[in-house]
Amino acid sequence: MAIRQLSSQTINRIAAGEVVERPASVVKELVENAIDAGARRIEVVTSGAGVSLIRVIDDGRGMSADDLALAVERHATSKLDDENLLNISTLGFRGEALPSIGAIARLVIRSRQPSGQGVEIKVERGDKSNVRPAALNVGTSVEVQDLFSATPARLKFLKSERAENSAIADVVKRLAMAQPRIAFTLTTGERVGLRLPAVDAGVDGLADRLGRIMGREFVTDALAIAAERDGVRLAGFAGLPTLNRANPGWQFLFVNGRPVKDRLLAGALRGAYGDLVPRGRFAMVALFVDLAPEAVDVNVHPAKAEVRFRNAGLVRGLMVGALQEALRQAGHSAAAAGGAATLAAFASRPGVPGGGQPYRPQWPGQTQGAPTSAGGFSEEAQAPLAGMSAASGDTAPNVASVPEEALDQPLGAARAQVHENYIVSQTRNSIVIVDQHAAHERLVYERMKQALGDGGVIRQGLLIPEVVELDGDDAARLEAKAGDLAELGVVLERFGPEAVVVRETPAMLGEMDVQGLVRDLADQLREGSEATALKDRLEYVCATMACHGSVRSGRRLTGPEMNALLREMEATPHSGQCNHGRPTYVELQLADIERLFGRR
Repeated sequence: MAIRQLSSQTINRIAAGEVVERPASVVKELVENAIDAGARRIEVVTSGAGVSLIRVIDDGRGMSADDLALAVERHATSKLDDENLLNISTLGFRGEALPSIGAIARLVIRSRQPSGQGVEIKVERGDKSNVRPAALNVGTSVEVQDLFSATPARLKFLKSERAENSAIADVVKRLAMAQPRIAFTLTTGERVGLRLPAVDAGVDGLADRLGRIMGREFVTDALAIAAERDGVRLAGFAGLPTLNRANPGWQFLFVNGRPVKDRLLAGALRGAYGDLVPRGRFAMVALFVDLAPEAVDVNVHPAKAEVRFRNAGLVRGLMVGALQEALRQAGHSAAAAGGAATLAAFASRPGVPGGGQPYRPQWPGQTQGAPTSAGGFSEEAQAPLAGMSAASGDTAPNVASVPEEALDQPLGAARAQVHENYIVSQTRNSIVIVDQHAAHERLVYERMKQALGDGGVIRQGLLIPEVVELDGDDAARLEAKAGDLAELGVVLERFGPEAVVVRETPAMLGEMDVQGLVRDLADQLREGSEATALKDRLEYVCATMACHGSVRSGRRLTGPEMNALLREMEATPHSGQCNHGRPTYVELQLADIERLFGRR
């Protein structure tokens, strides 16, 4: 077959296969055009998951008749004045979106400049009409109908209407995060799914915009990030480690105002949070990287979701360093969501009189507990209270008195231990409930990491070495890693074909279940691949050892022990979550508790 030149319609449809993957891709391209046009208000309307209709209206600069005629031609753009692809400061620049969309759908563009008349052009599956007058306000309106009608095979690959609407909403939300000064409205079908008023571009305005999209929980439990190094600036918010999700969909990353899904930045996030977030969980973040346009290449993929940095090490180092410093300064902080969830569970607990409403008891002979005279109840009503002035045996304090100033500490003063696992402490304005095992596990882990960084963990010899029987392969793995384990304080050697003998253990762990520890270490080494970095493997092993050496559930603690644990938590970074990413404590504000009991 002889080589021949493809028609412009076929070329546009081929390009559309790259640019227009799904309806959300159309929304992204059109909204980016509106942002580049200087819009301050953008309205998005869709119907039929975006297949039947997509309409994007903005109040930007608009286009003249000549510009509108060129806008639907391939590789025609107003965003590359000097055609320098190394200095791109706009979201769009390829000049492919509108002709690609017009090649596979019915496209109508209406536009008006402040000093001109309104004009419109229609493109129906690649066939362009002439530009003609139209009536509209200043700005641009782009309407796409019957998407993929020229390439019906693509319709078979679309997901459910709900999934496509969700993808459209995600695109609008990401662009809205990067542009807080622009008001956004998204309507899907008959329902207004998103309404975001314009806000100031400062920290408070950005927090308000993020709170409307990611939830107030995120803003409450997020740390403000602001760092700069060698012309690269990082800003935004990063959630506490205990504020995590099961998928990375809540990690929003932006480069020069462009939403991206970049492997380098995602890897920097994992490195920054490290062992603070459990495997399979992802911290919630919204981070914005700004740098000179010539220092980043956005011309990598037609969707423009991937970028390449000229100095990738600088960007990664800045992100990891800034996040780790913010998390370190957060100290023992844990997400407030734990306390809120606890109060919500109390308030909605089944079987509570009044269905969760404040409970007002009825005394015998009384109606709704009403006093019979000013300041008191009748003698009959007081009868059930007889003897209550004497202290109950259950209230005999097992916590030594603590100085009054301990109430001013972040975690307060220990008042009791319940169920041999939970420490109840009191601050001036709240009640704190601490999981003693989870908290001590994190403290031991941080001490082990510190000791490892200082040259090794101090070991203590066992009076009687302990033999642990294992599978032959597990014993071989432990023998191969004996040198690494010795750095962590575990000295062992092979003892026959299916056993090892442990001679020394970390001194900081004291008495411990050596059998259980060694078997867990064998499991860790079995699951870890050889490609895993040694540092990561040692940290996982440290976490396992810390779990075995921490205060166990069921152990009764004295008052001084409980208060010492609280003080060490306050002084230890990351103590708000255990090695598995769960919170080590919840804090219940006194005002919330009073509302729970109808006192407010």
